[in-house]
Amino acid sequence: MIQQPQYTAATTKYNFPQQPQIDSSLPTKFIELSLRSIKTIEKNTERSLLYQPYDTITENTLTQPSDEITPTFNGQAKLKLNTIQLKPSREETPVTAIDVSSIRIGETDTGIIIAIRAAIIWKKQRKYNYLRIGPFPFHITEENKQEIYNLFRQYSLDTAPMSKAYAPSLLNMQTHMTTLLERWLQQSIAQQTRDSLILLDGSLTAGTSDTPTTIMAQLLATARNRLNTILAFTKTTRLRLQGHRLTDLIHKAKAPCLLEMSGYPTATAYSVQFLGNIYVAKLTQGNCSFRLDIDQQLPQAQAVEAVQRLLANDRLSESYPETLRLAHIYSTFTANEVLAIQRLLAHTHGIRTVTRPNIRRLLFGPYGKGPEGG
Repeated sequence: MIQQPQYTAATTKYNFPQQPQIDSSLPTKFIELSLRSIKTIEKNTERSLLYQPYDTITENTLTQPSDEITPTFNGQAKLKLNTIQLKPSREETPVTAIDVSSIRIGETDTGIIIAIRAAIIWKKQRKYNYLRIGPFPFHITEENKQEIYNLFRQYSLDTAPMSKAYAPSLLNMQTHMTTLLERWLQQSIAQQTRDSLILLDGSLTAGTSDTPTTIMAQLLATARNRLNTILAFTKTTRLRLQGHRLTDLIHKAKAPCLLEMSGYPTATAYSVQFLGNIYVAKLTQGNCSFRLDIDQQLPQAQAVEAVQRLLANDRLSESYPETLRLAHIYSTFTANEVLAIQRLLAHTHGIRTVTRPNIRRLLFGPYGKGPEGG
């Protein structure tokens, strides 16, 4: 389940060391629950069907963690913008990136089957290393979703074994499990590394059901205590000022630079808090810039220095770090991998895979676009 295959993606090639230097062994109960949940399909193998989502192959129904939550910008008078020019710092610093993805494999008569996988990439002494964790298939039903959700919360949020929270609906279980696994890995890496840059996919927003404020604050505190700095990149952001995207306001600036923002609220009316100072980062020449969250407990000079060390210690393309790009590539499922998992389930559990009819296409023909409605 934990693997380091040869790197064959259609991108720059690397010679990865074969021995991982990061311990990300999953709890035994996690693996046992994955296997046990799949075995529940065998209860009625004579008519067990796996309904393949009609868009699995063409659209790669990948689920990302919960949508970005952004602060409200009330206008130029309250929001102050400041451009900070950057200069690469030659201090050698390890860089580690984490990403997790999941995909729906199909539906059964009683639930859904998903697969979840994580990737950790770290660069040290000019060498890229990677570790893949998974994929782990789960058959989630109304009967076992509470058990699965409780276990993910126990390890990811460090809750007591008997601590319970109501599990989300089957439709939302996939996203919650992805987020919880990602939080667990982030905390593990923050505890194991030292004097490093830790890159996350997403923001430092807290106060949601799967990211309590105490958990995000603990993650940042652990990183600070180990002299690590967390840099959280958001690929797609809704940051806007007077109708304009803030990522567009930095395009005329000379790279590398940061657009600093101050004066925005650090919390919303729904107890959501922003534990990072929000910047717009343009780290290379090109058309791309990204929202970048950095721990607000760090002095600004230290935060800027961390970004300058990133410039010198990681390859950047279109302002995006290579370690984080590789983490995304290695965690993402391809269409062939989905077919392989379906084939494995058919071989080991006698499940017959069929394509679920697309009602919208049947009713509306070429005009039946969009997801199926409930």
